[in-house]
Amino acid sequence: MQAELEALEQGLGNPTRPVVAIVGGAKVSSKIDLLQNLVKKVDALVIGGGMANTFLAANGVEVGKSLCEHDLAELARKIMADAEAANCNILLPVDGVVAREFKANAPSEVVVTEFIPDDAMILDLGPKSVEAVNGWIAKAATLVWNGPLGAFEIEPFDAATVAAARFAAAQTKAGKLVSVAGGGDTVSALNHAGVADDFSYVSTAGGAFLEWMEGKELPGVAVLSKSA
Repeated sequence: MQAELEALEQGLGNPTRPVVAIVGGAKVSSKIDLLQNLVKKVDALVIGGGMANTFLAANGVEVGKSLCEHDLAELARKIMADAEAANCNILLPVDGVVAREFKANAPSEVVVTEFIPDDAMILDLGPKSVEAVNGWIAKAATLVWNGPLGAFEIEPFDAATVAAARFAAAQTKAGKLVSVAGGGDTVSALNHAGVADDFSYVSTAGGAFLEWMEGKELPGVAVLSKSA
């Protein structure tokens, strides 16, 4: 537990800058507190997964049949405004891998985000978006990662998550990056990419890792701190 807390402190408590956070996953609604906390603490915030579609839609982009919480558009715009005020760069996809059905090896194509077909869904970041993500990882001294960039469970929609994870792992092994990751899907994604052991620290705490990233007090840690 001490090792975990020390790693987390390196990640967000007292990190070496620049700090980049990658937040992915399906829904903005499950990570509102996280996003609102991170924009005040990091230099760049990469938003991937289904939640990126909500931010794209909030910017007026038509996302076809993609998973999207249209009712959270106002909140997404507020988070982007808060990020701008805090000098935090928000990185949204500029291209995506789209398909007409959600299944392994479904026919897919890369499309610029402004031209998503009405009958298609975005299931992964496109190559230009991955290049931009890796560009920010290359600039970073610290990386905090929670959530995959696409539907990594099914091929070929794992490509962006795997590419970014392997690049982050290479930067870490080269001594250029402190990389801290956590959350169930994130651990699975890093294992899928074969790089979980190459990150500086991978938390298996799940929900508690998310609460820590949200800036919330962890009751067990609070008790130990007071007792100490």
